[in-house]
Amino acid sequence: MASYRKLKSGWKVTISQRDENGKLRQTSKQGFATKLEARRYAATIEQDIDGVKKAKQDTLFLDYYDQWVDTYKRPKVQASTMIKYRAVHNLIKDNFAGVKIQDITRTDYQRFLNRIGQHYAKDSIRIFTSPIKECVRSAIADDVIVKDFTQQTEMIYGYQRRDVEYLTIAEIKKLAQTIEQSLKPTRPIPYVIYTAIYTGMRLGEIAALEWSDIDFDKRTISITKTWSSVTHEAKSPKTESSNRVIVVNKHLLDVLLQLKDNGHDMIFKTLHGMPASRSVNVSLRSFLKKAGINKSGYHFHSLRHSHVAYLLSKGVDLYAISKRLGHKDMTITAKTYAYLIDEYKEKQDQQIVKAIDEI
Repeated sequence: MASYRKLKSGWKVTISQRDENGKLRQTSKQGFATKLEARRYAATIEQDIDGVKKAKQDTLFLDYYDQWVDTYKRPKVQASTMIKYRAVHNLIKDNFAGVKIQDITRTDYQRFLNRIGQHYAKDSIRIFTSPIKECVRSAIADDVIVKDFTQQTEMIYGYQRRDVEYLTIAEIKKLAQTIEQSLKPTRPIPYVIYTAIYTGMRLGEIAALEWSDIDFDKRTISITKTWSSVTHEAKSPKTESSNRVIVVNKHLLDVLLQLKDNGHDMIFKTLHGMPASRSVNVSLRSFLKKAGINKSGYHFHSLRHSHVAYLLSKGVDLYAISKRLGHKDMTITAKTYAYLIDEYKEKQDQQIVKAIDEI
C-alpha cells in the first residue's frame, strides 16, 4: 500500500509491501506537484512490483536451472565438468518438465530421489543432487522461492554399484607378459595399458605425459596435467594433490623408451591423435582374452584398483599408496578401496591369530 505526505518541496509517496519472507520493503519518492501525480507514480510502482513477483512465480524449474548454470557455472568450469551439468539438465527435464519451481514440494523432490535411486549408485546420486541443491539455494537468494524443498530429504540408492573387479598377482603378471609379447612402437595404446599396470595412473594422466615428465636418472614420473577427451588438450588436474611425482622401476622406463623413435613430445600420441578411452578398453579386453583372464566387468580404470590391490598385498603403507594415487588424504583412499582394505585386514587378522596361538 502507499502513503502520502505533503512537504514544502511537494508531495511524497511511500510504497510499502511485504516480500515472500514477510519482510517489509519500502520505496519512496518526493517532489510531486500534486497528490494525483504521486498516486499515479505509486500505481506504476505497485504494478511493476506485482509484475516482477508474478514473473518469478511463473519460472519453470528447468528454465531457472539453465539460467543458473549459464550465469554461475559455465563461465568458470571446465568443458568436461559441463557434462555433469548437462546430465542434471536431462534429469530435471525428464522428471520436472513444465513444473514451476515454486510448485515443487519436499514430497515431490523425495519422490524424484526415490525414482532415480533405483537406477544409480550412491556416488552418482550425489553427483546429480549437489548441483540441484546449490541451484535451489540460489533461487531462494533471488526471491524466486521461499523454502528449500531439498531439505530433510534422503538419498535413495537401492542400486548398488558392484565392487570393481581386480586382478590377482598371478593375473597381473600374466597380463603384463601378454602385452610385452605384443609391443610395437607403432601402436602406443598397449604401452598405455602397460604403464597403468605399473603406476596406477589414470588414463588422462598417462595420455598427457611428455618425455620431459620422465626423469630417467631418478626413475620418476612427474604428473602435472591430464588429457581432456572433450577439449582435446592437456589441462591442469582438478585438485592440487593430483600433481605428484611417483617412482617407477627401470623395466617400465626401458619399455617406454621404445616409443622414443616416434618423434612426438607426447609419449603416447598415435597416428590418429591421442589414445581414446574406447580404443584403450577394446585393446585391454583383447589382451585379457589372449591371456585367458575372464573378467567381464573389467575396464581400464580397474587397472588402478588392481595396482592398489597388488601394493596392499605387498604390505605397502596406505599413506604411501594414497600419495601415489594423487588423493587429497588417506580418507579418500580408504573409502574408495574399502573393500580391498577389508579383505587384506581379514588376512592380517588371521595372521595375528596364528601368531598369538604360537605364544
